[in-house]
Amino acid sequence: MIKKVLVANRGEIAVRIIRACREMGIETVAVYSQADEEALHTQLADEAICIGPASSSESYLNMEQIISATLVSGADAIHPGFGFLSENSKFVELCEKCNITFIGPSSEVIQKMGNKAQARSTMIEAGVPVIPGSKEAVRDVSHGAEIAEEIGYPVMIKAALGGGGKGMRVAETRETFAASFQTAQKEAQMAFGDGTMYLERFVRNPRHIEFQILADCYGNVIHLGERDCSIQRNHQKMIEESPSVVIDEELRSRMGQAAVQAAKAAGYTNAGTIEFLLERDGQFYFMEMNTRIQVEHPVTEWVTGIDLIQEQIRIASGLPLSYRQEDIKLSGHAIECRINAENPDKNFRPSPGTITDLYLPGGKGVRIDTAIYSGYTVPAYYDSMLAKLIVHADTREQAISKMRTALGEVIIEGIDTNIDYQYEIMNHPDYQSGKIDIEFISKWQR
Repeated sequence: MIKKVLVANRGEIAVRIIRACREMGIETVAVYSQADEEALHTQLADEAICIGPASSSESYLNMEQIISATLVSGADAIHPGFGFLSENSKFVELCEKCNITFIGPSSEVIQKMGNKAQARSTMIEAGVPVIPGSKEAVRDVSHGAEIAEEIGYPVMIKAALGGGGKGMRVAETRETFAASFQTAQKEAQMAFGDGTMYLERFVRNPRHIEFQILADCYGNVIHLGERDCSIQRNHQKMIEESPSVVIDEELRSRMGQAAVQAAKAAGYTNAGTIEFLLERDGQFYFMEMNTRIQVEHPVTEWVTGIDLIQEQIRIASGLPLSYRQEDIKLSGHAIECRINAENPDKNFRPSPGTITDLYLPGGKGVRIDTAIYSGYTVPAYYDSMLAKLIVHADTREQAISKMRTALGEVIIEGIDTNIDYQYEIMNHPDYQSGKIDIEFISKWQR
């Protein structure tokens, strides 16, 4: 069994991992940048090691520093959380060479599934439904234009090694293709250091549905139901819920089987997420696989009763899954709102600064995952997410009501947040009736 975990992350996910380890009797090591010296995760861990200046590239993305901190501290495992190095196959390869247990899949699997073109090929071979698109990587605009004609317009242009909505553009017609491709490719090169692209048919107004999977080292793979992540802005999720209001048992079974099939085809181990686009007629397509724990994992934890972080650690320790597929029952409804330091009225401008007053709600069915506290200074160097507010109730209607109540109680003074914006979404009649898709935010007139 793993005895000591270095948490290669910051913020609420670092706190979440530290708490899970503490419950399991596992020691923890926090790493932090100079900007995070007073961060909560550094105070909660058994040890804390500074790994560099504020810039992510010199601290949380500095592979050598993190490996050195692991070796110096005597930690036998690294949990990467999400973001930063969590899906970096080179980092995982370093861990493997240094005999450090990486709490996640192998470097080979991360590399295979992180390349979207290669992931598509793997899914096609496994018989998992995929969106019609390019069968190989696309590196120049003329080759891309030829493939776009074969697929048919509109087409989605995506970075092969991308994520987080970067390096993505929709070309509605052949006349706009070249400009869209070049813009997406330039953005991909800047964000990921690689301008390799791929194309797929643009699915108009789908829902974004993802399935949580768990896989151990003995070939056992299960799914834990779906999360509906359709409320998103610029391809960044804002609100997630489980289960989805449009998925019945028959569709859940088909999509879940496809998710398990996808994980097996990839040779996957640990926790992961298979993401699908779902059309109104019930047709679904594989979009990508996230080879890490997700920001929105708490909604799955609440409807299944399974601690996903602890299960990750058990799997990485070489233990078999604690559950079989027939053990998984979805109970009630859970919703998560991401509370960010940003101003929606000023084009979501980030709002770093010092929190001068703070009150967070509680009560039955209310969960807060956060690392903020009164007097904490939100740095300008990292993601703007401050907290995740998650609620659980017997029905979706009750969960929405509980979320409205909880959002109404949150007080974060000293910086701007998107709390009021989230509250307005909860009150929107289309959200309340479940008539949502990934274009909800772009079509919404406040």
